[in-house]
This record gives sequence, structure tokens and C-alpha cells, in this order.
Amino acid sequence: MGLLDQLLGSESDAAVAQVAKQFELDPADARKALDGLMPVVARGIQQNASQTKGADELFEALRKGNHSRYLDDVSSLGKQGNIEDGNDILGHVFGNKDVSRGVARQVSTSSGISSTILKKLLPVVATMAMSAIGKQLLGGGAAPSRRALGGAGSSGGGILETLLDSDRDGSILDDVLKLAGKALF
Repeated sequence: MGLLDQLLGSESDAAVAQVAKQFELDPADARKALDGLMPVVARGIQQNASQTKGADELFEALRKGNHSRYLDDVSSLGKQGNIEDGNDILGHVFGNKDVSRGVARQVSTSSGISSTILKKLLPVVATMAMSAIGKQLLGGGAAPSRRALGGAGSSGGGILETLLDSDRDGSILDDVLKLAGKALF
């Protein structure tokens, strides 16, 4: 099971179908694009949350935002509000557009999907990731805690580490690299 399926669960097929429709991709290419981009975005979120300021910003975004709406209604994926939220998320996660462009180029080289499409898809992937994390943390309606996120100042075991460390070896780097390698080759 890839990270996309881990994060989105039962919503992954509907999300892939919607992305294929919105971006005029074959469903297999839409899945390949999402499988290539999701680990990079998730790793960026985890890396950002490992620093106190980033963890605080993620905590506030999850607490105040209504990110789950994007997976509750997958037809919203790719629409203007989704793109704006996604670009804001990417700004926090990657810091600048050059990193996003580099990610799109790298995944394009490995997947054969146009970097132009992947650049447009990155904000959608960012909102999907935040939606999935928000649903995991807020599913019961309780406010998320910094410890639950697994970011800076926590003792580990947070949602980000749990989602990304599939082999439970305490390191997510090997898992993200394996997922990206599977998705891209």
C-alpha cells in the first residue's frame, strides 16, 4: 500500500478519479502523479513540523482550517479555493516556488508526466495531505495536540511519523524514498 492509500484510505480511488478528470489525465497517470508527489509533500509537512515554528503553524492550520472538506467533497479538488489553500500550504512546507518547481521537474523526469501538469497538481496534493492529516487528528471532533502531530517538542509517535514510517523503524526517510521509488519506476 502506497502513502497515498495510507493517507486517504477509502477516499483514494475517488480522489484519483477526480484528479484524472480535473487534469485530463488517464487514471493510471493520475495515480502515478499522486503517488510521486504525495511522499514529497508529506515529507515536507513532516520536516516543517519537526521545527517548533513549523509545528505551531501546522497545529494552527489544522485547528482553524477546514481542510477535511476537500476529501469530503472530492469534486472541490482543483477548484480555485483548493488551489489557493494548497499554494499557502506549499509556501509553508517548501518555502518558495523554486522548490515546488524542482519537485515537479524531478517527478516529471521519473514518471514521464509533464512538469506543467505536476506543478498545477502540487497544490491539490498539499490540500489532500492536510485534509487526510486533519481527518486523522480531528475525526472525533477534538482539537489536535502538538504531541499528536509528532512535531517539535513532542516525544514522537505523532500522526506524521505514524503515517510516514510504514516499517516502524523510527525513521521515515527510508520509507519516503521507497514509496517515491515505487511510484516513479
